[in-house]
Amino acid sequence: MIKHLPNIQHINSDNFFLIAGPCVVETEAIVFEIATTVKSLCNELQIPYIFKASYRKANRSRLDSFTGIGDEKALELIAKVGQQLKVPTLTDIHTAEEASLAAKYVDVLQIPAFLCRQTDLLVAAAKTGKTVNIKKGQFLAPESMKFGVEKVRQSGNDKVWLTERGAMFGYQDMIVDFRGIPEMQKNNVPVVLDITHSLQQPNQSSGVTGGKPELIATIAKAGIAVGADGIFIETHPDPSKALSDGANMLPLNKLETLLKQLIKIRKAIR
Repeated sequence: MIKHLPNIQHINSDNFFLIAGPCVVETEAIVFEIATTVKSLCNELQIPYIFKASYRKANRSRLDSFTGIGDEKALELIAKVGQQLKVPTLTDIHTAEEASLAAKYVDVLQIPAFLCRQTDLLVAAAKTGKTVNIKKGQFLAPESMKFGVEKVRQSGNDKVWLTERGAMFGYQDMIVDFRGIPEMQKNNVPVVLDITHSLQQPNQSSGVTGGKPELIATIAKAGIAVGADGIFIETHPDPSKALSDGANMLPLNKLETLLKQLIKIRKAIR
């Protein structure tokens, strides 16, 4: 279902695909440590891999929160990962103007959940010809995502995915309704489960987003069990030192064990 992406066709696998990387580009060393480790694991386990990193964090709780190292500098590092490691790459965009900029560097343009209804953004992303991954808004029912898919397709682009990332449950918590995965698959698109952001606890009084990383394996296993096509995990060598969303991240050294468990579940349901 993702064979249109470069550098992924050589993997002959019935596995789910994995979108993984740091929340945001921090340094070249961190980016390559994560990407190299994850690629090695995915090659060994025959999991199609897409490297993810935001080049800029536009949605922050506080004005003094880290947002990035500079747009083009970060995008160049993401592109360098793709070129040197021969993996597809993904990043977020936030405005229609950013679509053409980011499309020069990455293979997949991701639409943030809060922006999933922004028509001009979806159309601009679609017209780049890149794959467009639309995250489901925390405020939308899964069946409503068909309209986002239609906007991309009607703009001449059939390369579209949907991503579940939880729904707001009260003011500062998220919950995943796993019925949404097969519901969104009715649009004949790959559906991804964003495990990291499904476990967020946004808008804490400290101004730093919280999370429940101890439930990463639980959410991931449930997602694979109900048939998610792909999973999205943000990971870092030391989440406590991550410059963004460290409270939701999986430590890089725990990824291998989780992926092996998920493969077993995938085989059991096929």
